[in-house]
Amino acid sequence: MTNGAAAAIAQAIKASGAIVSVESTDFMTILDKVERPLVVCSESKFISTKYHYLTAYKGLIFYTKSLSPLMLRPSVETIRAKKIWIPGQL
Repeated sequence: MTNGAAAAIAQAIKASGAIVSVESTDFMTILDKVERPLVVCSESKFISTKYHYLTAYKGLIFYTKSLSPLMLRPSVETIRAKKIWIPGQL
């Protein structure tokens, strides 16, 4: 990684705050703690389809990815994003 790329990643992390990567089961547990959570989701297709999810809880952003769509309860507000990019993730 070049110094420029590392600096760009560091700046993106500063702008977005802490992003915590968790397993899908832990992500669902976090959603259960909130009455009406907001989830940003996207789908990526490269060799296989992956589903990406973000939500905020107690000042942190939680991220998970899954090979199959998560079954979100009806009270979860979802926003479909074209792409979710996590700084430093390849």
